[in-house]
Amino acid sequence: MELKQLLMLTIEKKASDLHLTENTPPILRIDGRLTLSDLPKLHRDDTKTLIYSILTNEQKEVFEKNWELDLSVAMAGMDRFRVNVHIQRGCVEAAFRRIPLEIPRLEDLNLPAVVAELARKPNGLVLVTGPTGVGKTTTMAAIVNLINVERQDMIISIEDPIEFL
Repeated sequence: MELKQLLMLTIEKKASDLHLTENTPPILRIDGRLTLSDLPKLHRDDTKTLIYSILTNEQKEVFEKNWELDLSVAMAGMDRFRVNVHIQRGCVEAAFRRIPLEIPRLEDLNLPAVVAELARKPNGLVLVTGPTGVGKTTTMAAIVNLINVERQDMIISIEDPIEFL
């Protein structure tokens, strides 16, 4: 089993997340629900090998010092992934959040019309807040995309790591 195959499975199943954890098969979050894949259980060495396969030597050093690491992964022809590598019960584990290549339009997100009106204002500050997984990054990407399509203005966005390109 290779990590690229697991990321492709995540995309094919339209999952938002992939979780690699010890003693369970890879877990996908589909429509907000955690779902065990049909793949074999991962053992301690499996999770570490899969996760370390995408880390640079520098990232491995940082992780082994801090026991946590945030990064993004991009492979040719695939969606990007935001990754959190961490230790749980002494095992290297990771959560991969899928960032689609295509930015959705505001209309596709079923947001109130006022969101597009805000995007069309000549200047201002917009804060998009909420708990994990509710679509803050997707909403901001759609707003920025609308501005980019309709105007030639300077946009300052504070985001780390940058998700949608």
